[in-house]
Amino acid sequence: MASPLQAALRKIVRPSPSLSTLPGNLYQVLSRYPQDGVGQKVHQTRWGVKGIEGSYWEVTRTKVKCEGRHGKAWGVLVWKGKRVSERDEQIPGGLKYSWVVGESRSKPGVTPPPKLSS
Repeated sequence: MASPLQAALRKIVRPSPSLSTLPGNLYQVLSRYPQDGVGQKVHQTRWGVKGIEGSYWEVTRTKVKCEGRHGKAWGVLVWKGKRVSERDEQIPGGLKYSWVVGESRSKPGVTPPPKLSS
């Protein structure tokens, strides 16, 4: 059984956010890395659920504010293995979606939606 002091310390002392590997908004994820994530490959977690593989943003520059909770990020989009962006552009959905580092992979047991024929 934990003493009241140990319980109080657990509430106060939390591990550093830089040690976390959990998904977060784009700026939280990028702020865990040196140079605020410049050079990292990041993707939205929902891409894997939709069966989208090999897609990511390669971050080229960032402006992180409020201890990594807000900001702006620019990068180059690679969609299904093909580079889509000719030059860096602002990455949309930084606060709206959950992000993780790496390329998107299809989740096990998820089948991509069927393509509609016209």
